[in-house]
Amino acid sequence: MFFRLSLKLALFALFFTAAFPAFSQVAPAATTGGFPLSVGGGVSYWDTDWGQSKMEGATVWVDYYLTHVPYILKGLGVELEARDVTFNKGDKPNNFRQATLGGGVIYSWHHFHNLRPYIKLDLAYGGINTRFVNFPNYTHDTRTVTAPGFGLEYRVFGPIWARADYEYQFWPKLFGPHTTNPRGFTFGAMYDFRHRNRY
Repeated sequence: MFFRLSLKLALFALFFTAAFPAFSQVAPAATTGGFPLSVGGGVSYWDTDWGQSKMEGATVWVDYYLTHVPYILKGLGVELEARDVTFNKGDKPNNFRQATLGGGVIYSWHHFHNLRPYIKLDLAYGGINTRFVNFPNYTHDTRTVTAPGFGLEYRVFGPIWARADYEYQFWPKLFGPHTTNPRGFTFGAMYDFRHRNRY
């Protein structure tokens, strides 16, 4: 089920991002080329809100920045993100895993040449694998996850940027009435197809 939903979300994101280039440039040209897309991946250091030990995982993302918006909204974009936290289980069950796939909005400040702070808000489909002694048949659950976050991107050279990202998730009514709050940092790199743009 998670794979089928993941495939549908991925296809929707590809369709969505493919549709935007069909619009023409409205504002006077402020770029020398490029495409408003960034693609990257990194390592996540994650507090799963379960047990004491932190876990590690992998995250990939695609950001598409809107080009036909008023000047005040320049830097507004759409993000697609997938994260799989499954390594270094520590004090957790040996099948423990948290995975999310979703997307949302991102706003990046392009006022600095080599530095871009940003904020984001994602809505994701989340799946968790675990094990309980008293409930041997209950090993998997899913939730709609809300995930605000922020971060910083730094141009290393040309189209290559480093990224440090913090995300705080809300998994409602998981294992009872309370909300579970996994959160953590992702450190990675990305290729920015806008690298010839003059911000």
